[in-house]
Amino acid sequence: MIKWFSLGFWELIARVVLRNRILMLSIILVITVLLALQWKNIRFTQTEANMLPDDNIVNVEYNAFLNKFGEEGNLVVIGIKDKTFFTPRAFKSWTKLMNSLKEDKAVDLVISINDLKKLQKNESVEKFELVPFVDLNRTTDKFYLEKIKKELFNDLPFYEGLLFNKKSGTIRSAIYLDRKIVNTPARKDFILNKLVPAVEAFEAETKIDLRVSGMPYIRTLNAQTIIGEISIFIGASLLVTSLLFFFFFRSFRATLISIIIVIIGVMWSFGFLGLLNYEITVLTALVPSLIIVIGIPNCIFLTNKYHQEYKVHRNKVKALQRVTTKVGMATLLTNVTTAIGFFTFISSNNKLLIEFGNVTSINIMALFFLCIIVIPIFHSYIPAPKDRHIEHLDRGYVKSFMDWILRNVKYNRFSIYVVAISLLVISIIGIYKMRISGSIIEDMPKKEAFFQDIIFFEKEFDGVMPLEIMIDTKRKKGVMKLSTLKRMEELEQTIDEIPELSKPISIVNLVKYSKQAYYNGNPDYYELPTSQEQSFILSYAKNATKDSKQNLMKSYVDSTGQFARITTFMRDENGDAIPKIETEIRKEADKIFPKNQYNVSITGKALVFQKGTNYLLDNLLSSLIFAFFLTALLIGFMFRSFKMILVSIIPNLLPLLLTAGIMGFFDIPLKPSTILVFGIAFGLSVDDTVRFLAQYREELKKNNWKIRKSVYATFNDAGLSMFYTSIVLFFGFSVFMLSSFGGTIALGGLISLTLLFGMLSNLMLLPALVLTLNKTLANEQEFIEPKIDIIEPSDEEIDNLEKKK
Repeated sequence: MIKWFSLGFWELIARVVLRNRILMLSIILVITVLLALQWKNIRFTQTEANMLPDDNIVNVEYNAFLNKFGEEGNLVVIGIKDKTFFTPRAFKSWTKLMNSLKEDKAVDLVISINDLKKLQKNESVEKFELVPFVDLNRTTDKFYLEKIKKELFNDLPFYEGLLFNKKSGTIRSAIYLDRKIVNTPARKDFILNKLVPAVEAFEAETKIDLRVSGMPYIRTLNAQTIIGEISIFIGASLLVTSLLFFFFFRSFRATLISIIIVIIGVMWSFGFLGLLNYEITVLTALVPSLIIVIGIPNCIFLTNKYHQEYKVHRNKVKALQRVTTKVGMATLLTNVTTAIGFFTFISSNNKLLIEFGNVTSINIMALFFLCIIVIPIFHSYIPAPKDRHIEHLDRGYVKSFMDWILRNVKYNRFSIYVVAISLLVISIIGIYKMRISGSIIEDMPKKEAFFQDIIFFEKEFDGVMPLEIMIDTKRKKGVMKLSTLKRMEELEQTIDEIPELSKPISIVNLVKYSKQAYYNGNPDYYELPTSQEQSFILSYAKNATKDSKQNLMKSYVDSTGQFARITTFMRDENGDAIPKIETEIRKEADKIFPKNQYNVSITGKALVFQKGTNYLLDNLLSSLIFAFFLTALLIGFMFRSFKMILVSIIPNLLPLLLTAGIMGFFDIPLKPSTILVFGIAFGLSVDDTVRFLAQYREELKKNNWKIRKSVYATFNDAGLSMFYTSIVLFFGFSVFMLSSFGGTIALGGLISLTLLFGMLSNLMLLPALVLTLNKTLANEQEFIEPKIDIIEPSDEEIDNLEKKK
């Protein structure tokens, strides 16, 4: 196996590629066409990201809830806060808007003031009837509308918090979509082609600003923003990286072939998404841009080596041959370690992350083969580099910077260690200041109108993020027992006392409303019936909810009457408090509902998201350990030395800790987007380590085991490429900061910062560690030591000899 990747193996690869140029390019063309045919399978996700594995208990309980009550994310709310609402002209336009939405086949139910139903007792049939609250024939009378407003706010407590805010006068309507279309493209069609135009028409007609929110609406506009940003990322990544490439090499032809390579890589990335039947999600949408950012450094490394070789002997054919021969192994290993960084996401047991890790690592390895084949072939067809193309090798400011680093490595290693340890201590202090975010909307684009609408509903109706409590009475029709209703009311009182939560909604509200209706709508009787009243009031309520699509609370008791649901909402800013809230509700529920008679589960999107964040955090350590382990195996395979494994891990662990410390000091929370930073950054940062050590391994062979000479030769040979590629990666990932999504901005900024730290660590700390431990880093199993003892001169002696020369 080792011999397969020996020097002779790469010489064979170089010979095969350069002698079969037309065949190689034809193979690449065929692969590109075949993958392009898979683009027809590309589709955008219609569901939300769930960071928990399917078998996690939180997901099991959430899915059980959905099985009983259906998709909870089918509610769209339209709000209005305007004093002119209860005027004939505005009310007429509102009625027109609601009726147009109600007629759409995608809509299951609309609850709105213009079409509101109120309970009314019908003694002849012993049931409550749903009768119209508003007489539409009289809405042209402004005095009638004022009367309706007064009655709504004072006599219908059942609708408070659901359709109106009594304190501020805000009104809203609830549009329940057909649950069958919520996770399909039909939802997008309704939102974009029906709802949005209808709302815009109302605003144009009345000059009144409407607020729209709800998960179907948020998800649709969020997805549209993601789709729009894909082209921005691809274009910006291509522009920035190609400009940097040209700045370094000053060659239009070399820049052109690099652009062509990454464009083919992007085409392949879309092809692999279609081939694997993966949806484009908020993560997989980043893959094409990642391919550009990661692909250009490959091109830089190979092009820089070609220029170095050509400068030495001015022989183009020999230089092209030696590019593959000398750096083929190093380039392969760096791409493998990058792929490992993404591949470790498979250990998360989460579909979203697994798909992202799979498609990214596959594309990275495909990109390696693309670069190692196309770059030598392309340069074989064009003229040899001119002096202006290779003058970057001796460019003053870059050479001065690299010389400064080398001097510090030679003479100030103690200072390097002191600085590294100081930064480590500061990072640990910062890590203790880190916090975990439970916010669902924190990463959403804050400049978009729909985000401002979310804030509006949070302020007016105490939140839009649902928290659900499902109660299993363990017997059919057990929910409508008065004892169960009283227990639910007691739990709702606890929920109402929690400041982070809104007023709860359940079947209890309907039963209270039933008693109010029985007593001719007197709001003083909005309460549960007594034991004496229960027999006739509950029978009225049961009759009122039979076979009625207009059943106001049909979503709060299942069809068997065994399961009940209590829904409350919370402001997104309180996401961090979910564990405390859950504990408080759980403690009270265990007291109120005996476990031998009831099962109580707490679920909802807000809880699932927060648990998913904690799950990702737990898996972060395991993913990083897995990445460290695979990297250690790779270095162990190369050197057969445990100390060399430590040398490879330490320079890459320090940048991760520095980034974590900065997050703590600047209050950047751990959330799904920022958690991913560490795995991605490690996979990219360790590239420079592997590249340096792989080159160092070859230099040891050539320099007869002279450690210092090998380290300095490696630095001179690979240091410039490490600098160039790190700069490209830094600016390449900075492109993601153009996003309107907070998570993508944090991802790009933090990865860029980590890679900058990683470059300095690998250029200074890594060679310093190798030199410090030079007496015990010899790979005795791989290499044959010379039989005579070799005493290496000191750094000062080497410099004196060079001056004499």
